[in-house]
Amino acid sequence: MNKSPETVAIRRISPSLDNARFAIKRAAGGEVAVEADIFKEGHDELAALVKWRRAGGGEWSEAPMHPLGNDRWAGSFTLAEPGDWEFTIEAWGEVFFSWQHELEKKFAAGQRELQSEILEGAAFIESAAKRAGKGPDSAALKEFAKSMRAADAAAAHGLAHDPKLCALMRVHADRTLSTVAEPFHPVVVDRERATFAAWYEFFPRSAEGKPDSGSTFRDCLGRIDDAKAMGFDVIYFPPIHPIGETNRKGCNNSTTCQPGEPGVPYAIGNRRQGANGGGHKDVAPELGTLGDFDWLVGEVRKRGMEVALDFAINCSPDHPYVHEHPDWFFKRPDGSIKYAENPPKKYEDVYPLNFHNADWRALWDELRDVILFWCGHGVEIFRVDNPHTKPIAFWEWVIAEVRAKHPGAVFLSEAFTKPKMMHELAKAGFTQSYTYFTWRNAKWELEEYLAELTTPPVRDFFRANFFTNTPDILPEFLQRGGRPAFHIRAVLAAMASPVYGIYSGFELCENTPVPGKEEYLDSEKYQFKGRDWNAPGNIKGYLARLNKIRSENRALRGYDNLRLHKAENDNILFFSKSTESLDNTILVAVTLDPYNGQGGFVTVPLGDFGIGGDEEYVLEDLISGEWFHWRGARNFVGLDPHQRPAHIFRLRRQSGREAGQVVFV
Repeated sequence: MNKSPETVAIRRISPSLDNARFAIKRAAGGEVAVEADIFKEGHDELAALVKWRRAGGGEWSEAPMHPLGNDRWAGSFTLAEPGDWEFTIEAWGEVFFSWQHELEKKFAAGQRELQSEILEGAAFIESAAKRAGKGPDSAALKEFAKSMRAADAAAAHGLAHDPKLCALMRVHADRTLSTVAEPFHPVVVDRERATFAAWYEFFPRSAEGKPDSGSTFRDCLGRIDDAKAMGFDVIYFPPIHPIGETNRKGCNNSTTCQPGEPGVPYAIGNRRQGANGGGHKDVAPELGTLGDFDWLVGEVRKRGMEVALDFAINCSPDHPYVHEHPDWFFKRPDGSIKYAENPPKKYEDVYPLNFHNADWRALWDELRDVILFWCGHGVEIFRVDNPHTKPIAFWEWVIAEVRAKHPGAVFLSEAFTKPKMMHELAKAGFTQSYTYFTWRNAKWELEEYLAELTTPPVRDFFRANFFTNTPDILPEFLQRGGRPAFHIRAVLAAMASPVYGIYSGFELCENTPVPGKEEYLDSEKYQFKGRDWNAPGNIKGYLARLNKIRSENRALRGYDNLRLHKAENDNILFFSKSTESLDNTILVAVTLDPYNGQGGFVTVPLGDFGIGGDEEYVLEDLISGEWFHWRGARNFVGLDPHQRPAHIFRLRRQSGREAGQVVFV
């Protein structure tokens, strides 16, 4: 045995993902609350610390843990700086406090012949004085030891419980036989834009809303300024690379492409276009040049926003990889390359890559270099297309490789698939994840899903990005619910999750589907999209109000602080978010019925917010500006999807009176 034997059992550490196989996630400034079962043989008193440091080395910081009962212990620490961290637990038998406990029992039993015990205690104190080195602690401990050696039983009993001595003995404890839990548990702390952001997705070629021709990077500022005015801070572009010509799709996914039709941006690569290879490290010439893209990224940054790019690992038959590395692709028995299929859907314009081909290492390196290339052009946020169709091992490796050079890199997983795969991708390193929120409409399923996302263990690794719609998904609720449905889904997304997004056209309440499908008719994936960005009936002002509320209320930056509350109507969802100090509390009551008015009593958990049962409190509606005076836990709300789809209340407390007026905080 090379290691010293374990002296203390440290078991069932939480939070922990697969016994420290994967990192938990936290926002900068977020708390890590740690628990573990800690015990040992015999009746020794125990001490335990939670310890943390930057991953891979350096000095440990420490904080004490305390017993919860039944050998369960708890402690916590806060990580203010983004980056990769790790934590562990150290525990040991406390010889001094075990001695103190034994002395207490003997003294309480009437024993007064305790000279041996007194000398033993003095020796423990002298050892602590040596560990304290030179200085006031050591001097104080030596005086305590001297007094202990001269004490009788009564004096020794009092001295053993001296608060100063006890404090010094805890600081300079004998940890020579301590146990440090292994493996160490990794923690990823993300920057604010990864944990609190509002995404706005649009196709650059449709920036101006022209129906018959495309826009360029230089034409995008109007759309970006509009998004900023609505309060969005991440501008997300679908693929901006050269588009293939072979098997190019036409309008509404037609297999016949007419002259002048732009093709699908997800069919990436064209050797006949582009000045930088015509593949994933190039931009479509019709959008401009790499210099134009760099200019646009700079303009977005000047506005306090960031650009996110789509990382779609799709290759058109014209992609340079097809000709330079044909073995990177799947082959049919006749040697030809297979196109992508998701029966009954066929993607004749896309060739999928084989991540386990004989030359897989070169492929993996190349895809990493694609991401690093765009990082070099000022992009550190990536939405990843269909990551669940690629190996988990690849994502774990490539995200770690990129983050080693760009620690602030953010990866959003677009994996609408089985829950276990969605969860595994999040564990493997994805910063954020698309979710089933898009299809959760009934109260019971929303409550169930929100509880799942914000409760351990899921909350420790899966950070939900609530997109209301995507170019691929026009939910049935939006198709049939009209303008009120857009208000409702915007409130749910923006208030329930600190990270959410919309796909352009949502603000215009676009909801014309392909009959019988959750897809947009005349989708801009396949054609230029004509739009009036200020069309009557738009909800741009409402979105701006929601984003302003988000920016001004710190409670809405939290992820796992969401609490569901009782609403006596199955068409009303009622929940809150609050800061730990309770200085910012938001209560949201939103109708789930886009057609009819709904009303019902809601129950405010007064005790959770420090409000007495008979105390009056005030709720400020942050949408309408109205103030409501409530008393007691149970109060009535009335919601109209056409006029007032939601109350977003900020809880105000009476703080006294000034000049005859009640003052609220």
